[in-house]
Amino acid sequence: MTTVTSRPVHPRPAALPASDTEATDLRLLVQTFIRSAGLLAGDQTPCGHPVAVSHAHALMVLLETAREARRVTQRELGQALGIDKSNVTRLCRRMESAGHLVQSRSKDDGRARLLALTTRGARIARNVERSSHERFQWLRSAIPRTSRAGVLSSLACLNQVLASAGSPREIRRVRQKTTDSPRRILLQRTAVTPEVRTTINARGADLR
Repeated sequence: MTTVTSRPVHPRPAALPASDTEATDLRLLVQTFIRSAGLLAGDQTPCGHPVAVSHAHALMVLLETAREARRVTQRELGQALGIDKSNVTRLCRRMESAGHLVQSRSKDDGRARLLALTTRGARIARNVERSSHERFQWLRSAIPRTSRAGVLSSLACLNQVLASAGSPREIRRVRQKTTDSPRRILLQRTAVTPEVRTTINARGADLR
């Protein structure tokens, strides 16, 4: 009996301009990465821990700040995770209900809530962190040595571009006010480092 391995179907419009084809390829590669990495599972992390991905990332952010003897606010946690106020508020409530987090009002600003891991939360955060390191060590070893530097450079460039682009709402507002290409807009942002600026120029990245 022959076993047929199903593959994700990604239809691509025919006869696209080169820049549109590159954008389509980028979109499909990122989508495939997200799905293959297990980031869409709502009830567990890619490394198998039974908490949501946002919950796990919040644990690791708070673990790192605890090591630095700092306490962060809900707002700062939301900025670190790239989520808005309402989402970070709900996340903190879930973490508090799970016994992973305690919240207290800031003495300097009564509206701000300071966050700290409980003993249980810190233990789970360390377990998640250790499993994450092991998973990425395995991924690194699976990438051919000659390709590793290129993979890291490309991911760093993509992260810089995403950080510079801002939120979807900001992007729409900027594009409504200017006829400049996304590449020119990105190069005008101070968040783009000289190294990434050189990479964008060298590759002619017209991110239409």
